[in-house]
Amino acid sequence: MSLQGKRIGFGLTGSHCTYDSVFPEIEKLVNEGVEVIPIVTSTVKQTETRFGRGEDWVERIEKLTGHHVVDTIVKAEPLGPKLPLDCMVIAPLTGNSMSKLANALTDSPVLMAAKATMRNHRPVVVGISTNDALGLNGVNLMRLMAAKDLYFVPYGQDDPYKKPNSMVARMSMIRDTIIAALKGEQLQPVIVERFKDLT
Repeated sequence: MSLQGKRIGFGLTGSHCTYDSVFPEIEKLVNEGVEVIPIVTSTVKQTETRFGRGEDWVERIEKLTGHHVVDTIVKAEPLGPKLPLDCMVIAPLTGNSMSKLANALTDSPVLMAAKATMRNHRPVVVGISTNDALGLNGVNLMRLMAAKDLYFVPYGQDDPYKKPNSMVARMSMIRDTIIAALKGEQLQPVIVERFKDLT
């Protein structure tokens, strides 16, 4: 299945350490002819970490997609009724944003875009990156696993000995997950040995 001509929202939340594995996947979508609409949280936009400055990541995604970022809730809301997406991707989805999504909290542009897309019964694909997936946030992860219109990029423990509660998606499988989600299917297997494949 080709994704050429599809209109896909791509939401980034604050797991800065995973951007290097996410951006090549965005580039693949763009090169395939996908119209990628970038959506970012304030954490992405305003935070400076050892992985880079927020403003540089924003500039990079805008240059890559050819679109200004959607960076407010007001700008994200029309992605439901007026400017619908074929699919919404959130990668990385942090534990913080995951817990909010699981409990119907909409306090960021990325979560608003997801809510707007789910309102249209269009697929939302999530690539998790959280240090607490097998801890207190596990209940939120399982709640989302059971949610309608939500599909997971296969994920696993990224460092099971040093960070046993941490799970991260295989971001290299974003495209395959989108294709399955557009058919109404969850790509299988969902749980993979992530620490053996860090791409």
